[in-house]
Amino acid sequence: MVTLVLAFGVVMLVSVALSGLAARTVLSTALMVLLAGALLGQGGFGLVEIPSESGFVSALADLALFTVLFTDGQRAGLPALRQGWRSSGKALGIGMPLAMIGIALPAHYLAGLDWATAFLLGAILSPTDPVFASAIVGREDVPLRLRRLLNVESGLNDGLALPFVLLFLAAASHETAHPGEIALELVLGLVLGVAVPGLVALALRLPVLGAEPRLQALGPLSVGIVVYAAADLTHANPYLAAFAAGSTIATLTPSAAERFEHFGDLLSETTKFAALLVFGALITPERLSHLSLGDWLVPVLAILLVRPLSMAVSLLRSRLTRRERAAAAWFGPKGFASVVYGLLVLQSGLPEAAHLFDLVAVTIALSIVLHSSSDVPVAKALRIEPPDNLPTGGPDQPDTGRNPSG
Repeated sequence: MVTLVLAFGVVMLVSVALSGLAARTVLSTALMVLLAGALLGQGGFGLVEIPSESGFVSALADLALFTVLFTDGQRAGLPALRQGWRSSGKALGIGMPLAMIGIALPAHYLAGLDWATAFLLGAILSPTDPVFASAIVGREDVPLRLRRLLNVESGLNDGLALPFVLLFLAAASHETAHPGEIALELVLGLVLGVAVPGLVALALRLPVLGAEPRLQALGPLSVGIVVYAAADLTHANPYLAAFAAGSTIATLTPSAAERFEHFGDLLSETTKFAALLVFGALITPERLSHLSLGDWLVPVLAILLVRPLSMAVSLLRSRLTRRERAAAAWFGPKGFASVVYGLLVLQSGLPEAAHLFDLVAVTIALSIVLHSSSDVPVAKALRIEPPDNLPTGGPDQPDTGRNPSG
């Protein structure tokens, strides 16, 4: 474990040192961390050994996803949700099911999976997460409606995909599904995400309570910790709870969300890099050598054809410009939700579990390569000039540019 911590520290240091260059070019810090994990793991120099069935791996991926969604939720208060609900609703209600079906078809006919397992793969890869495309999502000079669309879609569909993953997992395992329990988990997640920060916001209005300025960023962090633990204890949907809690904080106490923003970005970057490093260590040549040509075609089709077409269809009558629709269709790579769900399947005992995880791993890795290295070129194609305060790498200049997320 100490070796892993040391490796993580070194990789983080190198990534931060190169983040200024990554902010201006196709170089991606997310890709660097993923490759570092692959080199450090058993498929590389063998310096770090992380069993894929380890609870540590799934717990880290789960925490990273929760942190990212909680932070993203604080950029989507109720006013923002109201303004962008049409496009986001179409992306969720039309784009996500189309992506699920579109991935299941080649998974069945090309990878040879039975229909239940094929739809399970579609459910795992259908949620999107644009955290690897920060030049599009994380910059204020990008059109606001495009950023809101990707942010809200990714924040909600991670939680909404989980019921489908559980239902198809039960079907593939020939077990009885419990839709009522799954629906209750969704409701509990939404209730927790609204109730906990809501009660805290009401309590903080009492004259006797109030945080001093230097500790105000810890308020939302404390709420996030409580929601995370409560979701685990009540078996509520944690990802819906995370995004709902962040959005509730932004709605009821926008000043607290503003205070937390910088700290939250750093926290989500840290957990994201840790999860990517560990995930990269799990990708070994031995795991991928048995994949057939049909297996390799599934992730290629999922990223280059299924995702763009499903999103493009859902946004046909939206108010976005043609270029904004194209950017929305391209971005939204398969991210932490797919990592978490892939690990869930890997530890389920399903006969096809290893095969499914390998397909998920290839899709995520390919997505990171393509999406996190194309956000800057796409931003330039949208005629968005980079901000003047990007880091230049000089020894006397502070890094005040965008967060190093890719």
